[in-house]
Amino acid sequence: MQHVTFSLTRRLIVTAIASAAAFAPFAANAQSTWPSKPVTIVVPFPAGGGTDAFARPLTATLSKNTGKQFIIDNRGGAGGTLGASIAAKAAPDGYTFFLGAVHHAIAPSMYPKLDYDIEKSFIPIALVSSVPQVIVVNPQKVPANDLKGFIDAAKKADGKMNYGSAGSGSSHHLAGELFNSLAGTKITHVPYKGAGPALTDLMGGQIDVMFDGMGSSAGHIKGGRIKAIAVASEKRAPGFPNIPTAMESGLNYKVSTWYGLWAPKGTPADVIAKFQTELKKAYHSEELKVIWNGLGAEVPDMYGDAFGGFVTSEIKRWAEVAKASGAKLD
Repeated sequence: MQHVTFSLTRRLIVTAIASAAAFAPFAANAQSTWPSKPVTIVVPFPAGGGTDAFARPLTATLSKNTGKQFIIDNRGGAGGTLGASIAAKAAPDGYTFFLGAVHHAIAPSMYPKLDYDIEKSFIPIALVSSVPQVIVVNPQKVPANDLKGFIDAAKKADGKMNYGSAGSGSSHHLAGELFNSLAGTKITHVPYKGAGPALTDLMGGQIDVMFDGMGSSAGHIKGGRIKAIAVASEKRAPGFPNIPTAMESGLNYKVSTWYGLWAPKGTPADVIAKFQTELKKAYHSEELKVIWNGLGAEVPDMYGDAFGGFVTSEIKRWAEVAKASGAKLD
């Protein structure tokens, strides 16, 4: 009886091992086939802004490389927090991701009742780009040619000059308030639902100035529709060597706009790893290198935990800027 029991047990074990071995290729194949259907990238601003300027060429390259569609879902509103909230609640199945920005490191200081946490509701995937912010004006409304002339014009206007932003609590908003505090100006804030609509009104003369990310302003600067006064960085922007820095004019004004990718919490680790591999391939393609340079950006190299740590440091930094500048939601 004991021999029969042992033989049966051994047979069951052998059968189980064989079944597992037979299933293993299918499991491995299921992991390796990502993406097997279209992938949605939630962009929390309307089309035409800085996030969109990087998202569209990136998704086009990913679509070409993988043979599957990467689709942008623009969900603007509330300084980018509406789209973030939608992405945080998406199914963590590897087919919805979030392309956010520096605005989402600022939001915790400006929106006390967010229904998501950028550090806890998401998994950090990678930095997409980082560009300096640039002071751009409507040349018909603000005839200044350099930073000194711009500051003089703003002081003379005494609150009647205004600047547009991608929304209250966005990096454009904080950058404008920081500039006011450093330069002693009183430029009035006008919030929009994204940088795209604000830029449209800047070109149309409805607003005077923007403290914008170089990515969304680049094409309009080159086309002469808006005038760049200065970039807010220590060195001049790639692709724009003729635009001086604010520091060259004696103002210690440094603000950068960065964009990054996150996955909803619970997204499979193997999918995230494969996505990171596809991102590295895309970033190092000659096509994207040229586009990034034309937008004033450098090719990034920050993934996973390193990107997550960077976001944490940015949350702390912007909390200090918000407190020091006294910026408030309008």
